[in-house]
Amino acid sequence: MILKDILAISGEPGLFRFIAQGKNAIIVEHLETKKRSSAYGSAKVSSLEDIAIFTEKEDLPLAKVFDLIYEKANGGSTIDSKADPVKLKAWFLDILPDYSKDKVYTSDIKKVALWYNILQKLDLLKKEEPEAEAAATTEKAEAPVAEKKKKKATPKPKAE
Repeated sequence: MILKDILAISGEPGLFRFIAQGKNAIIVEHLETKKRSSAYGSAKVSSLEDIAIFTEKEDLPLAKVFDLIYEKANGGSTIDSKADPVKLKAWFLDILPDYSKDKVYTSDIKKVALWYNILQKLDLLKKEEPEAEAAATTEKAEAPVAEKKKKKATPKPKAE
């Protein structure tokens, strides 16, 4: 899934899509209400692509965590972010057994559940296969080049 253009803005509820870069701010669109607004330089804006969850071994990108949740929930919605903190921790432990209990707070788990449910409801959790698309693009680009080489390699018959 592509999370590059999906943003979280500190102090603002929900998720936003990046629209354009302004002079002193970025233009964003709320995913649920579709209202556009500006996020100024003083606002803490984070791309979901840049967010990772601490584990005991290494940081796990949020996209991979969403993939794990998607598999556990069979593509459906998951636990409510307003559920009891004990239930939230148990749910997250089931999803990601080796998450760092010292560094990942209940508020972080709530955000993951909330963001997952928003993206799932809007059908934005489709898996993208950039490698397959890149291979198809490369093959299309190489095909005309190969034909040109064949034409040049064929000698022209001499007229006598």
